[in-house]
Amino acid sequence: MATAAQFRRIALSLEGTTEAPHFDRAAFKVARIYATLAPGGRTANFKFAPDEQELKCTVAPDAFAPVPNAWGLQGWTTVTLSKFSAAELRHTLEMAWRHALPKKKAAPPQSRKPAAARARKA
Repeated sequence: MATAAQFRRIALSLEGTTEAPHFDRAAFKVARIYATLAPGGRTANFKFAPDEQELKCTVAPDAFAPVPNAWGLQGWTTVTLSKFSAAELRHTLEMAWRHALPKKKAAPPQSRKPAAARARKA
């Protein structure tokens, strides 16, 4: 059975994760929030892709449920921590964490000629 303390420890061990208050919850984020922990520590909300959410809620409906309202349609999913082992919790946190990593910016294409050579041609 996973606990709120394990949730917090695992989440903060993921590279770049910070914890901050978010309304009545604790939010865990890298570039954006990927999970929140309820005040009582019994449930947490995770951000999944909608197809991941659908699969998890179908396979383990006692552990996963879409957040009601538009947030749930975006993939936010409530998880009952007591339904998880520590290993399952780690896997679930890592999945949500990957979605929150900063998008890598593509480097602008480089000309094959040095800038000075391009300037002489102009």
